[in-house]
Amino acid sequence: MTSSIIYLGDLRTESTHIQSGTKIQTDAPVDNHGKGEVFSPTDMVANSLGTCMVTTMGIKALSMDIDLKGTEAEVTKVMVAAPRRIGEIKVAIHFPKMDISEKDKTILEKTALACPVAASLSPDLIQTVSFEWK
Repeated sequence: MTSSIIYLGDLRTESTHIQSGTKIQTDAPVDNHGKGEVFSPTDMVANSLGTCMVTTMGIKALSMDIDLKGTEAEVTKVMVAAPRRIGEIKVAIHFPKMDISEKDKTILEKTALACPVAASLSPDLIQTVSFEWK
């Protein structure tokens, strides 16, 4: 088992990560009867894409002897109706100033685009990803 989930009422859940015991909560979003006080389930999907991209680049960077510490990602979720779902996830990845080759940048970018979450999402979901190298 990966996690356990309990419904707390008022459109809030609490999930427990079995291996670590870490807990996270979700709310329904404000535009869908929720409080919006914490991540919504669809926020978590969008955020998972960004964290997966940064994590897989970090794994690849280790083997390339490149330090990506300080890399940031901005994630934007775009909802659509009929049926209500995530229509697009925008991820803007910003790298700190570092001296690496164009070849290494391309390798890291391709690694991000092929992350497991990106590969798991519906082909109907638009993934708009940008990379900013300083």
